[in-house]
Amino acid sequence: MSPDPDLVAARMTGVGLGFMALMVSWLIGNRLTALVWGPPVGPIVALLGAIAIGTVTAIVAGRRLAATVHIESPDS
Repeated sequence: MSPDPDLVAARMTGVGLGFMALMVSWLIGNRLTALVWGPPVGPIVALLGAIAIGTVTAIVAGRRLAATVHIESPDS
């Protein structure tokens, strides 16, 4: 049984939003951590924070969109 295409699209949209959050938080975080810590600590801290923010955003957005697709599905 293949997965519902709308459900797959909803989860992939969540992944895309997670990547956007990662990029924005990396750019802002790198500037801010460079003021506090010098290289190489600042960029590493910013990258780890950006990965955490991007992952959480992808999971939360994917679940919310998938729940919306499941509710609106005529099959359920």
